[in-house]
Amino acid sequence: MIVNAHTQPVDESIDIADGACVVGVDYGTLSGRALVVRVADGAELGSAVQEYRHGVIERALPASGAALPPDWALQDPDDYRDVLRRAVPAALAAAGVSPEQVIGIGVDFTACTVLPTLADGTPLCELTPYRNRPHAYVKLWKHHAAQPQADRINALAHERGEEWIGRYGGKISSEWEYAKGLQLLEEDAELYRAADRWIEATDWITWQLTGEESRNACTAGYKGILQDGARPSAEYLAALNPDFTDFTAKLEFPVSALGEKAGSLCETAAEWTGLPAGIAVSVGNVDAHVTGPAVQAVEAGQMVAIMGTSTCHIVNGGPSGRDVNANGPADVAGMCGVVDGGIIAGLWGYEAGQSGVGDIFAWFVERYSSPALTAEAAERGISLHELLTEQAAEQEVGAHGLVALDWHSGNRSVLVDHHLSGVIVGLTLGTEPHEIYRALLESTAFGTRVIVEALEAGGVPVTEFIAAGGLIKNSFLMQMYADVLRRPVSLAGSAQAPALGAAIHAAVAAGAYPDAVSAGHAMGSRVAAAYLPDEDRAKAYDALFAEYDELHDYFGRGGNEVLHRLHEIKAGAR
Repeated sequence: MIVNAHTQPVDESIDIADGACVVGVDYGTLSGRALVVRVADGAELGSAVQEYRHGVIERALPASGAALPPDWALQDPDDYRDVLRRAVPAALAAAGVSPEQVIGIGVDFTACTVLPTLADGTPLCELTPYRNRPHAYVKLWKHHAAQPQADRINALAHERGEEWIGRYGGKISSEWEYAKGLQLLEEDAELYRAADRWIEATDWITWQLTGEESRNACTAGYKGILQDGARPSAEYLAALNPDFTDFTAKLEFPVSALGEKAGSLCETAAEWTGLPAGIAVSVGNVDAHVTGPAVQAVEAGQMVAIMGTSTCHIVNGGPSGRDVNANGPADVAGMCGVVDGGIIAGLWGYEAGQSGVGDIFAWFVERYSSPALTAEAAERGISLHELLTEQAAEQEVGAHGLVALDWHSGNRSVLVDHHLSGVIVGLTLGTEPHEIYRALLESTAFGTRVIVEALEAGGVPVTEFIAAGGLIKNSFLMQMYADVLRRPVSLAGSAQAPALGAAIHAAVAAGAYPDAVSAGHAMGSRVAAAYLPDEDRAKAYDALFAEYDELHDYFGRGGNEVLHRLHEIKAGAR
């Protein structure tokens, strides 16, 4: 299996100075965005967004109206095709670009977002007999109902001394492929047997574009437990469940390096998109990992945090084959994984993340804003987020007397436990809404600091922190991160960095550049050290972080299992 590649021949027939363009398609949690980019310099010429018709399916299955259990999060794969049918043509029109100028297209996706299909790629949920079966649908990254399966996967791996578990910080997440696959087997064995393929959405939509199946090194490594060319053994899988031994066969396919050509645009996809059949389609990728070249984070130590509904943190370590200890990658506790070439070819790529960030802020605003706040925001023509941010910014650090834990959607790193839940300590009858809002903002910055400190303690330096995603528009939040992390915060030069990253990989696949590093230097951008830490605020945040850290370990490392007990009580009551 190919899991790494360095350079590929440049197609000298492509004149990048003559207006050649590529399209990047970024699939997020609620919508997909298409972006038309000029190959020569990365100029963003036009974009369009398509909201998913079904959104996130969390409470009831649309086909039947049947209620879903807690912690489920599904999607309908045809919503992803709609992005190709609607957003790509609209982006081309907005850019004023002739389809003949486009030489390639690439996609990125949230992950682990995975679905069961037949051998030809047909999703099981699109077959009449299975339309009313929840397990036939896409399981979105935020589907956390496989936590019991993840717990067993982890316990057995340590019991048997499986070497691969160290590459994942000691724990596989309930979000990843094997946990969700085991849940499918144990809750709907008929569907499990019907599923010829268990495939990441980024690979599935690439299959739709090319008409040919492909698998990418990024999701195979981080989400599919592919390390050093091997996956968990049949003996291990049999010990989990005797009927699980064939699971790896549903994943197995030659793995391609990031930036490689997955195939050519097929006739059907050409009709959907309005692009010429036969142009290059790059290998699929993950939204966070594809962003590295888009913000010129192509060297060891540059951490990229893609901040939206959740945050994914990626950073490159040392060269492939060795790292800080010159004898392989560092095993960093609580990381989502370390993969050879998982971000940039030739480097070990480390991933971590927070399952809830923007989602937490939205939860509070949507459910707990008073009529008076809503009226004030409407009168001033600003959002509730902007109003609460303004009010929070007027307060000194620590003046609210609160500390919150950012676990409303569980903890991805470093505890890897999605049965944890949010905590706010210090509430009084005098606590104002903007004070709670500020404590929630701070909790996400503290969670990021835990991740950065864990990486550095494990021997992986973080030399630069680069923020991307929708939340970078909040300057108060960005300054807070600089103060809490005690380091400068750089910003993505593009407001659409993942889509730009997908376009950059499309340019490489088309042969316009030899690799993502050179393409990133030409087409990517960032604003270095856009926010600098303030020493006085940093000291004040140190004191709050110490309290966060103590609560983090008390509730998350076994000091008190109350959050797990509450989860069990809630599940039983429902």
